Amino acid sequence: MKIVCLDALTLGDIDLSIFNKFGEFKSYDNTSNLDPNLVIERLKDADIVIVNKVLITKEIMQKTNLKLICISATGMNNIDLKAAKELKIEVKNVAGYSTNSVIQQTFASLFTLLNNTIFYSDYVKSGNWAKSEIFTNLDKPIVEIYGKKFGIIGLGEIGQGVARIAKSFGAEVAYYSTSGKNKNDEFKSISLDEMLKSFDIISIHAPLNENTKNLIGENELNKMKNGAVLMNFGRGGIVDEKALTKAVDEKDIKAILDVLEVEPMIKNHPLLNVKNKNNVLITPHVAWGSKTARDLLIKKISLNIENFLKNR
Repeated sequence: MKIVCLDALTLGDIDLSIFNKFGEFKSYDNTSNLDPNLVIERLKDADIVIVNKVLITKEIMQKTNLKLICISATGMNNIDLKAAKELKIEVKNVAGYSTNSVIQQTFASLFTLLNNTIFYSDYVKSGNWAKSEIFTNLDKPIVEIYGKKFGIIGLGEIGQGVARIAKSFGAEVAYYSTSGKNKNDEFKSISLDEMLKSFDIISIHAPLNENTKNLIGENELNKMKNGAVLMNFGRGGIVDEKALTKAVDEKDIKAILDVLEVEPMIKNHPLLNVKNKNNVLITPHVAWGSKTARDLLIKKISLNIENFLKNR
């Protein structure tokens, strides 16, 4: 087998040598979507491709001899699945590898904002605490989760994990199912309208699809309580980022984002120019990427290839 990884940089400092056991393995740090001919050239004679964000279109499939597409992620929107089925090319993704990593990052980000951790850390590092006449500093508010209404949009495996931890902190937890099909006896199901109007913290853990595209726009943001926190650890495109920028400045809405509609972040993005910068925390799509999660991802990709070869 000839195996090609098109965007190894998206996996970070992970050892990919495990794939050598299947045959000839070639890895590229990055492959631009702007040049499909380069993708075709790099996949020349390849049997298996490992890919995260590179588009694998019908044209690319038709001009290569691919037998298996391994997605180094859960989302499959970068692959023309219809064309793959027509051409009898198997497509395998990896689910569940990053659940704990995303849950941990959700609360790490929330605590950073609610506890004003960066402000207090900078206060100490600047030497100002050493100059203080008293033992403490309470210039910025510390907000507890206890007693707050905590809403989850998308109660899948990650959403359930976030819900349980929020509950353990004493929050009142409820969820909104974007498909309308998700039933859970552990937590209360409510409408999106009710959640927006009355909840203090809303955390998104849903995929991007026809039910969630632009789910939170200007109209929805206007319904949110002043000072409420909106978090998106699902997918970019669920929240209207321009409308969110306006809400942060005009309604004192706090925003925590790990995903954006366009990644990497575009230059001069509206959220970079908000007046209330302390009310915004943006991380570069890192929630999925703990070392443990990435090791598990590579292991599961390897198993996908192994199972494919066994069943040929």
